[in-house]
Amino acid sequence: MRAAHRARPIVAVLAVGTALGVGTALPASAAPVTPATAPMLAPFYTELDLTGDAMVTVADLDVVAAGLGAVSGDAAWNPIADVDGDGILTVADLAAVSGRMIYDDGPFELVEASLVDMQAAMNAGVITSADLTSAYLERIDAYDTRVPSGGRALNSVITASTTAALTAAAEADAVRAEEGMTSLLLGIPVGLKDNIDTFDLPTTAGCACWETNQTATDATIAAALREAGAVIVAKTSLDEFAFGFVSEFSAFLPGPPGTVPQTTALVASPYVTTQSAGGSSGGTGAAVAASLVAVGFGTDTGGSIRVPSSYNQLVGIRPTVGLVSRSGIVPLALSQDTAGPLGRSVTDAAVALDAVVGVDGTDPVTQAQAGLVPESYTASLDTGALDGARIGYVPAMVGTNPTTVRLFQQALADLEDAGAVVVPVTPPSGFAAVLAEPSGSTNEFRHDLDAYIAANLDPAVPYRSLQEIIDSGRFVTGRQGSYVARAAVTDETYEGWAGPDGTHTLALAAGKELVTGMLDDAGLDALVYPSTNPYASLSTNMRLSPNTGMPAVTVPMGQATPEDGTIAGAGVNLELLGRDFDEGGLLGLAFAYEQATQHRVTPTGYGPLG
Repeated sequence: MRAAHRARPIVAVLAVGTALGVGTALPASAAPVTPATAPMLAPFYTELDLTGDAMVTVADLDVVAAGLGAVSGDAAWNPIADVDGDGILTVADLAAVSGRMIYDDGPFELVEASLVDMQAAMNAGVITSADLTSAYLERIDAYDTRVPSGGRALNSVITASTTAALTAAAEADAVRAEEGMTSLLLGIPVGLKDNIDTFDLPTTAGCACWETNQTATDATIAAALREAGAVIVAKTSLDEFAFGFVSEFSAFLPGPPGTVPQTTALVASPYVTTQSAGGSSGGTGAAVAASLVAVGFGTDTGGSIRVPSSYNQLVGIRPTVGLVSRSGIVPLALSQDTAGPLGRSVTDAAVALDAVVGVDGTDPVTQAQAGLVPESYTASLDTGALDGARIGYVPAMVGTNPTTVRLFQQALADLEDAGAVVVPVTPPSGFAAVLAEPSGSTNEFRHDLDAYIAANLDPAVPYRSLQEIIDSGRFVTGRQGSYVARAAVTDETYEGWAGPDGTHTLALAAGKELVTGMLDDAGLDALVYPSTNPYASLSTNMRLSPNTGMPAVTVPMGQATPEDGTIAGAGVNLELLGRDFDEGGLLGLAFAYEQATQHRVTPTGYGPLG
């Protein structure tokens, strides 16, 4: 994986902060190490760099301080440092440059804090990773199983880490003290969907049948996150084996082991706790939205990152199939499976994505990304990205829900206000077939699960096939019919579906060609459409990305109002779909839209702990 734990220092703890510390020399022990590349390449953090290291540090402040009073033509004049454009370098320019440092010694509030907020506070010594990790664990303990009046518990976490997470946090603090901020995930507590292998926490896939599945190794993306310095603080709930959108699971619930029918639980949205958090990555969605983790990861076969993102007013990224390794992740259908981040902002999601991309020899599809991945997706985060962009939409994908129609029409206007050219697109005749292609989960699940069991499942787990899981009774028993049908799929059926010349394989390739052609023919940078309706799916919109393998980014576009007559307070997201491996372009567009509209709101009922 690309991000390296100890490879990218940006700034040590500085004596600058709000007081600026003009002319104060850094102690030798705190001198920042200049990295080859800065961890944050968003223009906001790089455009006022005066020393050529792609970031603003105390060295840049020294440049401005040394030139105070200089005007154009003076030896100490630097036009970049003249932030206010008044033709003279002043303390106002010094303050403006210091504001681009990832450093803040003011009060820190955990709820809704961004990754940059956390790093700035840790760089300033206001908090430590150990403090941050403890605070998230306290919030999980206080809020996750609490039943609010008239609603349901979130049930977003299956397993919380304590000793291991706090140990990792202490290690991150030691790295920061010695080397500065080596990545934007250093010391950050993250949640992983509980179908992603971790060597120090069980991986249940949400099933009581696999509560003893303590894998010997991390999934590739879990290892990459640790390498970037992240602290894995929780394994989040999911729809059992990632099957559906309601996030019902059976792992580690109260009741005698082996109880039949098995006890189950549902994940609730923190915005309207009578409603589902979506699925199958619903636990990640609820936990990130309620600030129980800083950022999270899910998987998406047919909507499982984007549905929880829409229901929980988050930014979600379903990457191009082949950008993120699936090795060590319990599969649903490898023809369409991918993993990606859910965050409270586009910036957080882009930072998280940076850590997990890379070619992985244990997942051959990742070879396709070679030479196509930017240095950092944060470099695309420009508020002007929509200016001049061409955005298309298919009117039939909007539907008739009053909330969705209202918000989407406003989104189109907002895109235009930001400088985009928005055009309706008449799709070619094969477009309906692309949206109608079924999920691979029926014909691929047993085959792909068998391969995971052989390579990854803890030898102590007694239930080692889908049929043995069914026989155990230790699963969401309402899924029995689905599991029985999938267990009966033959190898011949699998090959005819997902083999090199299988009908599904050919359909996905045709879908990619057709939709890429739509973008090319109309000169579009992206297609946009609503991800969902308020707490409900929207036709086959979720199928477009998985049925082409092309990337999609979903971003909040507003909430339902009582006047809509739907579900007041429910979020609906705008989804952007683009060409293979153009995640950077999509994130730039999403960032510009997010910054112009600021639609995300904080859920009530999950505020700061007393």
